[in-house]
Order: sequence, then structure tokens, then C-alpha cells
Amino acid sequence: MSDTTRGLRHVEHVMGTVISFDIRDERVPAIEAALSEAVSWLHHVDEVYSTYRPDSAISRLARHEIGLDDCSAEVREVLALCRSAVRTSGGWFSHLATGFLDPSGLVKGWAVEGASRILYEAGARNTCLNGGGDLRLRGEAAPGTPWRVGVAHPLRPGELCTVVQGGDLAVATSGTAERGAHIVNPHLGTPANGLASVTVTGAGLTMTDAYATAAFAKGESARDWLASLDGYEGFGMLPDGRSWHTDGFPGETVREPGPV
Repeated sequence: MSDTTRGLRHVEHVMGTVISFDIRDERVPAIEAALSEAVSWLHHVDEVYSTYRPDSAISRLARHEIGLDDCSAEVREVLALCRSAVRTSGGWFSHLATGFLDPSGLVKGWAVEGASRILYEAGARNTCLNGGGDLRLRGEAAPGTPWRVGVAHPLRPGELCTVVQGGDLAVATSGTAERGAHIVNPHLGTPANGLASVTVTGAGLTMTDAYATAAFAKGESARDWLASLDGYEGFGMLPDGRSWHTDGFPGETVREPGPV
């Protein structure tokens, strides 16, 4: 942990990624304790839900060593959220897309949302948690100054494609720039390639993260789907460099897009 002028920052390597905490509230013992609790929570999520840990509940469930009734209420809740995302997305989000149980497309957002809530309940009102490029923002970056988040351009390394501005907001981006073609079209079982990246905003990171995965799998037609969702907005980059965004997207395009 390190001091900032008005709070503290922390970086944790967990869940196969880097999760950073930027807390702009006054540093007090309750917030310090909550930060430690939030970090412990993330490691707990990794132990329970990681598909890379053979002893995790999810791995054991996938191998049919245990049944759903043998799992905790927390695991059953996550799988219920996955099923809800499947229904809302028309199957474009799927925790079974690879043929194996894998809730990773929802779990990271759910975990970061939980960590953000722990801080909020301890009195931290102005925070930014970044889980491998998926963010949960609360409050302000400084008094009277909203958070501003740059989204990396998927086709031009070192550049931004959009800047999102807001307070109580979740921002999730899915694409191939960082991890390659890792998102599967669940209807075909092949890598999704209709978009270069898509950024989704919403009130909470759990479903925002899941819907970003679904939108990327869906491709260019994700624009109309995102526009139909209450409380969610999106910005998409196509492989040829064109872009689109829903009418209420809380961001600005860094470079003028070509004709859509």
C-alpha cells in the first residue's frame, strides 16, 4: 500500500491479473482495514472459482466430483447470475461455451464489485478499482472532478479509442488486444472476430463485465442489443478501424470514426 495526497493506492496480483485500488478518501483505520478485507476477498474468489486450480469448487464441479447441492450458497448465486446473463444475452454469454464449466466471464466483475462494496461500506466514497481493464468507479477523482478513464485502442498500441467519464459507474472492455482470441462464439464454438473491442458501461460491474463478453461474441450487431438494455451503454471498435456507440454512452471518441 502507498500513500496518496488524500488516500491510498494498492496493487494486487490475483485471479491471473492485476487489480489496482485507487482510494481518494482520507486515509483512516476503517478504510485501511477494509482494503485488507477486500484483498482477502479477491484471493478467496480465486480459490473458489479459478478454472486453473484443480482443487477449486468450480473445477471439482466441472469434473462432477461434487454436485451443485454440495457447493456453497455463494457458488450457487454466481451460477444463477451466469444463467441470467445467458438468458438476457440470448446465449451470447455462456459459462459453458468451451464445453466446460467456466464462469470467468462474469466472476472477475463480480469479484471486483464485491471488493468495491467492502470499501464503500467502510466509508470509502471515492474509489476506482481496476481489474485487468474492467473498472468500478465511485464518487469523484477529486472534489468537483469526475473520474476519467481511457480505453486502449485495440488496433493502435499506445493510443486510446475513447475516454469514459463518470462517477458511480462500471466500465468493462472485451477484445483481443491483450489476450488474443480468447472469447468464443458460443453458437459456433469458434473464436469471435466481429469486433476488435467493445466497451460496456453500467451501474454494477458484475453484469457489465458479462455483457461486454456477450457483446464481443455477438459482433457488430451488439450495438442494437446494448441499446435495448436498460441502464447499459456501449462503444465498439471494428477490425477495420471504424467505431460505433450507443446514444447514451458516457464517453468521447478520441479520433473521429469513419462512416458506419
